[in-house]
Amino acid sequence: MLALKERLRSHLQEIIRERDAYLATEGHFYVQQYIRQEFSQWGIAESHEFLVGAKTHSNWVLNLPAQDQVNRSEILIGAHYDTVPGSPGADDNATGISVLLEMARAFHAEPARHPIRLVAFDFEETSYDRAGSTHYAHSLKEQPLRLMISLEMLGYCVSDPNSQNYPIGLKYFYPNQGDFIGLIGNLKSIPDLIHLRRNIRQAGVGCEWLPVPNKGKILPLTRRSDHAPFWDRGDRALMITDTADLRNPNYHKASDRLETLDLDFLTGICHGLITGIRSL
Repeated sequence: MLALKERLRSHLQEIIRERDAYLATEGHFYVQQYIRQEFSQWGIAESHEFLVGAKTHSNWVLNLPAQDQVNRSEILIGAHYDTVPGSPGADDNATGISVLLEMARAFHAEPARHPIRLVAFDFEETSYDRAGSTHYAHSLKEQPLRLMISLEMLGYCVSDPNSQNYPIGLKYFYPNQGDFIGLIGNLKSIPDLIHLRRNIRQAGVGCEWLPVPNKGKILPLTRRSDHAPFWDRGDRALMITDTADLRNPNYHKASDRLETLDLDFLTGICHGLITGIRSL
C-alpha cells in the first residue's frame, strides 16, 4: 500500500490550504480545478452548479460504470472540499477529498458491481450547512440510490487513553482511545455498515459502527455532514468519520495541518473502503 500512501500524500499537499468560498477564493478555486483535473483523468468531470444568495457554487461529479451491463442502482460517494475561514483543512476535509480522488482511480481501473458516482461537494461549512449536498440531493428527485457514503475527516488517529470523547451515554459501548474510524448510518444501512467494517478491519484499521434511527434527529451530532440530506431523502446513507472534534483538537483551527495526520491510518481506511465498496 506504499504507492497508495504516497498518492494520498500528494493529493493532500495540493489540497491543504485555506479554501473558504468567500474569504479564501484563490485557494477555493485552485482546489476546484485540482479536483476537476483529477476526475478528468478517469472520465468526464461534470459541474453541478447551485446558487447561495447571488453566488454560484459548484459540486464536481464523476460517473463510473459498473463491471457489467446489469442495471443496478448507483452508489454515490461524496466529500466536501471547502473549509471554514482561517483553516487549511487538512483533516477537514482534505482527507475525504484525497480518498475520493483515489476511489476515482481505483473504480476506473477495476469497476465495482454497482455504478459509482463520485461527488466533491462545495459549501458544506459556514452558516449554510451542507448547501452543496442538499442541492445535489434535491436535484436527484426520485432517482433511487443503492447507497450514499459521506467521507468526512479520515486522518486523525491517537492511541492515548481517554483521547476519544462521545455524546452522553455512548462512552460505555466504545473504546476510549481515538485510534479507530467510525461508521455512522441509518437503520437501512446496517448490512453495509457491517460489510464495510469487516473490510476496513481486514486492512488493519480499527473500526466501530453506530446505527441511528429517525434520520439522526435523536443524536444531532450524527447529522453533521453530507449524508444528512440523503437520510432526509430516505436513502440508505452513512458517514465515515474519525469523529471530528470529539477527538481532533485541531478541528476548524489554523492548526489542522498535514503534520497532524496519520497517513498509515488514512491509507488503511482508503484501501479497506475501496475493497468493501467494490464488492457491495
